[in-house]
Amino acid sequence: MRNMGRRNDIDICHDILKVTQAGAKKTQIVYQANLNFKIVKKYIARLIEKGLLEYNEDSRLYFTTHRGGWFVEQYSDLVEPIKEDWQQAPAS
Repeated sequence: MRNMGRRNDIDICHDILKVTQAGAKKTQIVYQANLNFKIVKKYIARLIEKGLLEYNEDSRLYFTTHRGGWFVEQYSDLVEPIKEDWQQAPAS
């Protein structure tokens, strides 16, 4: 996803929800969100509990819910422009 150093919980949740928009297995989430299995398990449980992510037993895929999609949109609208400004700012 991004290569900006240390990510906070919201950044990680965004990355997971972005990966799962079209459906993803846990392994895909681990690799595409640049996490390990132990951490992914914790975040998946939290995102499912909050109604942002769902698991489809038949396909064995995780999917971003409608609410999770809204989160991704809001994150992109609010956080991405700020992070872009920080990347372009000259170092002091």
